[in-house]
Amino acid sequence: MSLLARPAVATRAAKTMQALTRLAGRRADGPGSTAAWQARFPELPRDVRRLTVPTSVAPAPVTVYAPPGGPDGPPVHVNFHGGGYVMSMPEMDDALCRFLAAEAGVVVVNVKYVVAPQHPFPAPPTQAYEVVRWVAEHGAEQGWDGNRLTVGGQSAGGGLAAAVARQALERGGPSIALQVLHYPPLDLATPAKDKRAAVAKPMLRPWMADVFDTSYVPDPRERADRLVSPAHASDTDDLRGIAPALVITAEHDLLRAEARAYAARLEGVGALAGRHDVLGADHGYDTKDDERAREVYGLIASHVRRATSTSASEK
Repeated sequence: MSLLARPAVATRAAKTMQALTRLAGRRADGPGSTAAWQARFPELPRDVRRLTVPTSVAPAPVTVYAPPGGPDGPPVHVNFHGGGYVMSMPEMDDALCRFLAAEAGVVVVNVKYVVAPQHPFPAPPTQAYEVVRWVAEHGAEQGWDGNRLTVGGQSAGGGLAAAVARQALERGGPSIALQVLHYPPLDLATPAKDKRAAVAKPMLRPWMADVFDTSYVPDPRERADRLVSPAHASDTDDLRGIAPALVITAEHDLLRAEARAYAARLEGVGALAGRHDVLGADHGYDTKDDERAREVYGLIASHVRRATSTSASEK
């Protein structure tokens, strides 16, 4: 076991990373500032309002992005940001949220969910599911159609989106037309040191994964839980009926193999809406490469638009 895989050490490291992230966010012109994230894709409008969703874990602040033109009762997409289940940085996905609102014609609910080590597993997936259930049930009063619902996320957010879809399957709802899993971690039961990337020095290093995984699920025995590691061989439950998934991987990502394995599992039960590998790219590529981000966000938007149109015609 590496030093960073020890819970006490991982907790200290995670809290240090959180402090540095908060500091970067406060800098007016820094690359990690809120202003910098909002400056991307300047041609896309930003029409937002803020809500707080009640959950059994803690109130969840959300930012609601309205599609241009203000259509009546548009579909809704719930987004979960990345950050290793440790860093709370929903503003990082501002460009994606504006893109989906504009190009897919959906309301986007961007969630500031609880993070570890302050809120370890199962708090984040429990809260994420309850937010999605609330979004589905309160559409009429909020101005969106909760019956035309998709979920998605990047990195850890993709893991949460997968966990939400799994809970919806097990609990009989809400109905989810599509889950978008963008370079997600889906196997925390396999130690990071045993994972292999296509390049010698991937962006997500094993030591980082040790900090994130240990902070999120301190007990290694719990990392095989279906809401944490649905791509691990220990999860053999029948997934027939789960929301169809668009699975997007990056060629050089340390997490690529587990996402591809989960895509194959979903394909086996007829629940794979699409699979796309971003060649020459690494984990988190879309936060730095606007050209590739536009291409992949366009793919996501087309899938979301198609899924919500199909769910509407089946009502």
